[in-house]
Parts: sequence; C-alpha cells; structure tokens
Amino acid sequence: MMTSSEVSASPSGTQWQSIDWKAIESHVLKLQMRIAKATREGKHSKVKALQWILTHSRAAKLLAVKRVSQNKGSTTPGIDGVIWNTDARRIAAVNQLSRKGYRAEPLRRIYIPKKNGKLRPLGIPCMIDRAQQALYLLALEPISETLADPNSYGFRPNRSTADAIAQCFKCLCLKRSGRWVLEGDIKACFDKIGHEWLIENIQLDKRMLKQWLNSGFIDKGLFYRTSEGTPQGGIISPTLMLLTLAGLEKLVKEVARKTGDRVNFIGYADDFVITGTSEEVLTNEVKPLLIDFLKERGLTLSEEKTHITHINDGFDFLGFNLRKYKGKLLIKPSKSNVLSFLSNLRELIKKHATMTVNDLIRLLNPKLKGWANYYRHCVAKRTFGYLGHKIFWLLWRWSVRRHPTKSKDWVRRKYYMNRSGGWQFHGWQKIANMDCHYNLVQIAKTPIKRHVKIRNAATPFDPQYQDYLAKRKPKKESRHAWFDPALTAI
Repeated sequence: MMTSSEVSASPSGTQWQSIDWKAIESHVLKLQMRIAKATREGKHSKVKALQWILTHSRAAKLLAVKRVSQNKGSTTPGIDGVIWNTDARRIAAVNQLSRKGYRAEPLRRIYIPKKNGKLRPLGIPCMIDRAQQALYLLALEPISETLADPNSYGFRPNRSTADAIAQCFKCLCLKRSGRWVLEGDIKACFDKIGHEWLIENIQLDKRMLKQWLNSGFIDKGLFYRTSEGTPQGGIISPTLMLLTLAGLEKLVKEVARKTGDRVNFIGYADDFVITGTSEEVLTNEVKPLLIDFLKERGLTLSEEKTHITHINDGFDFLGFNLRKYKGKLLIKPSKSNVLSFLSNLRELIKKHATMTVNDLIRLLNPKLKGWANYYRHCVAKRTFGYLGHKIFWLLWRWSVRRHPTKSKDWVRRKYYMNRSGGWQFHGWQKIANMDCHYNLVQIAKTPIKRHVKIRNAATPFDPQYQDYLAKRKPKKESRHAWFDPALTAI
C-alpha cells in the first residue's frame, strides 16, 4: 500500500509543468494504431509484444497518471486515503508505475442511489491501482475498438447516445422497417461477469487482470472477496464489459441470414434493442441465442426489463421514447424522464428559497443547458415549451414567497423583464463598469437540430478515419475569461 510519505513534494515536481503533452499523446497513439492494425490482421503475438512496449513506456505512464490525477474523481481517495493533488506527487507516481512487485489493494465500497430507489455499489480503487488500470487500458482500447460491435455505442470514444438513437431511427423509420422491438437489459452486468471467461478471452496481461478481478473490497471495515464481476468504479471495467458483450450483433445478423428476416442490433453499454419484422423470430430465434450467449459469460437477461414491443405502442430507450404515429416514426423525450427532471427542479428551487437570484440562476443554468442539449436532436420542441412554462411558474412562486408584503406587479418588475414578447427571469450584476442582466436559460428557445451519426467503422486507431473524426469535433468558441453567455449588458 502506498503511503503519503512516498509521494511527498519534491523538486522533481517542476518536471510536470514542462511536459510536452502533444508529443506524449502522439507517441502513445502511434503505438495504439500499431496494436489495432495487428488485431485486424489477427497477429496476436505481435499484439502482445506491442502491448508490452506500450505499458512499459514512460509516455504511457505519464498519460495514465494525468488521467487519474486530473479527472473528476481525482479528489476521491481509495482505502489508503492518498490523492495525487500536486505536480511533485504525480511525477513520483509515474516513477512507481511498475509491473514488478505490484499488488492491487482492495476497493473502497460506497453506494449511490438508483432511479428505482435501490442502491448501486461502487468500488473505489486506490490511486496507484487506478493509474495501473489506466495504463493497461491504453493497450486494451485499440483491441476493444477493433472487436466491438459496429452498432454498440456505450463506453467508446467519439460515440454517444445521440448516435445510438440516430441508428434506431435508421432501422425503424421506413415503411418496410421492422415493426417489432426486443428491449433487452442485462441483469447486474458489471457484478456478474464471469472471471474465468474474462481471463481466457481478454487479450491483456493475465497477472494484472487477475489482481484487479480478485482484489476484493472493504465495506464498513470488513473485507469481502470477489469471485465474479468487475468493479463499478474501476477505469478499465467499462472496456472489459464492452469486450464481454462483443459479438451480440454478429449473433443477431446470423439469425437474419438464416431466417431471411430483417433484424438489427443497437446497443449502449448493457442496454440494447433488437428490431425485426416478425415477433416470432425475436421470441423463438433471437432470444434463446441471447440467453445462451450471455450464460457463457456468467450473465442473464433481466426478465422484468426485457420486453418485445410493437413500434406502434412505442418503447423507451436511453431516455427517449420511440413510437410510430400513423406510420411516421417520432422520437421524443420519454415521459418518465420529463417528469423526473421537472420534479428535481421543483425540489431544487424549493430547497433554495433564500438563495440570491444570481446564485439560483447559476445553479439552474447548467442543468437546463445539459438537459436541452441531450434532447435537442429529437422531436422535443413541444416538450421544451412545456418545461419552460412549468419553470416560469415555479420561479414565480419562488419570487412571490420572498416578498409577502410586496405587490405582484412589484415582484414582476424586480425579477422579470419582457423580451421578445416573453417574460424572462433574471438577476443583475456589475461587470467592467457595466450593469448586466444575468439571465436564466430559455429552454423553450433551444433549436432542434438533426444529429449526424458517426460512421460504424470509424475509430481513432485507424489512420483512414483521422481526418473524418477531426472534422466531427465541435469547434470551441473563444471567449474572454470573465464572459458568461447568460450575461446581457443594459
């Protein structure tokens, strides 16, 4: 176990600031491309040799330490209480990343709430274990990207839920498209993956993989062994799950060739949908094969979440509702997600009854922007309008309660301004000797724009797609450091 004294500050910490990260990333990417190429050509011995070179290179170690020490979870320690929050500690950690003598520490078990009210267990590794996983993930990701199902979109670079929903649209929008949908969900996927299958089939250093799988966890001071599953919270766990489920789409396509039925697979992490023109094929051909495929890996389908639905009745997937109305496919935000989001906003506004206007707006704006950006690629204009209306009245009640002795007209003049025929909730502050309104994001004015789906074969580890992926990256607007788009000068 690493102690805080082993990563204490030293003059070597100045090295971190002088690192040329572009050169480091370029060097690692070249090795990853070679691994992906060898994987495509079926040269497993060469893949193993290149993985060894990558995991023992200083460039890869630097990237691994940077990832785990500067991401969102970098301030959450493992059971040893150590975090790498200084440049000197990061440099010291790079020097300690070695396969020789390494032994994984148990995970720190915490619980987070799920939508259904249950608790989801998370295993928090120590920083050194996170860095080792990040290091070997650099060597495993080119393989996972090469072997993953073309229409699997979860836990993959450059892919998102918007791509998965766009693929659903392609598979369901036409008159001749499949009318039946198998909604699949794997029961406790992370917690039930078989260790034997992983060790035999994942092309990674077996000694390191066994250590992470068998590290166990500490919950309320007691140690528990782990005989199955991968820890939710481990950096490498999503990629292990992705490789475990790789082959589902190929299985579905074999059924399509055998029966002549049009069958399509769209997956995102452990959730997936399979479309078909016949309910019988999905029930009698596809589902039994899915059960056998998962059983081999120690997994089972969740009976309560796995359904076969007609497209005219609609189904929910990744927070969207997909349904045909008189033969026309419409994709909207799911009703449950809309009500849940509105309920969370209501509780948030009610909880902060005494907060200043500007602080409340700063609290609400990221949530409104994030929710609107997630759904701006679907038929959401009416939903955005509905939410805008509800939010207006939530904030109106919040404003009136703050001033019980004032008239409603006085409250309106203080908190609202009429802009383009609509009343907008706002605060104000002085910046650079200018009085500025600080405006609430108007979710109803979010523009709807069709998402362009990524090409199935596109991967960052294939040279022919480098330019294509570079063009897909969103352009960042250059702004002054102090400028906030919610501010408007008056």
